[in-house]
Amino acid sequence: MHTKRQISRALAAGALSVALLSAGSAGAFGTEAKPAPSPTMSGMPKPKPKPSPTTMASISIKASTASVKAGESVTFTGRTSGLKVGWPLVLQHQKGGKWIPLKATAKVRNGSSYSLTGKLNNPGTEHLRVSAVGKKVYSPTVTVNVG
Repeated sequence: MHTKRQISRALAAGALSVALLSAGSAGAFGTEAKPAPSPTMSGMPKPKPKPSPTTMASISIKASTASVKAGESVTFTGRTSGLKVGWPLVLQHQKGGKWIPLKATAKVRNGSSYSLTGKLNNPGTEHLRVSAVGKKVYSPTVTVNVG
């Protein structure tokens, strides 16, 4: 026959086992358990999506001046990222909510830089950007006042 002491020990050991199983061994020692990655159909964690090449490419832009007289030229310079050397670029201006290419083109040079010159004939405020031909990659918009 078991003594009261043996029964108490057995009950205490059973209660401790239940506590460890329900809270996890990390919970029993006061540390937080990290959640496991959510499995996919195959049981493996989901791979992170890779950005497409067009989201990795970019073009910076700087105008040589913020204001010119009608018929004068402005030089635009900048750097590219994610575009190969020799990739064609074109200067665009915004007209009626659409981006229209101008007759100013350049190619990406060694060192990922470019320089192109555009002649601005229309008086008013011109919103301009540089675009990579054949890709959806654009520089930020710059504004040049044409007087």
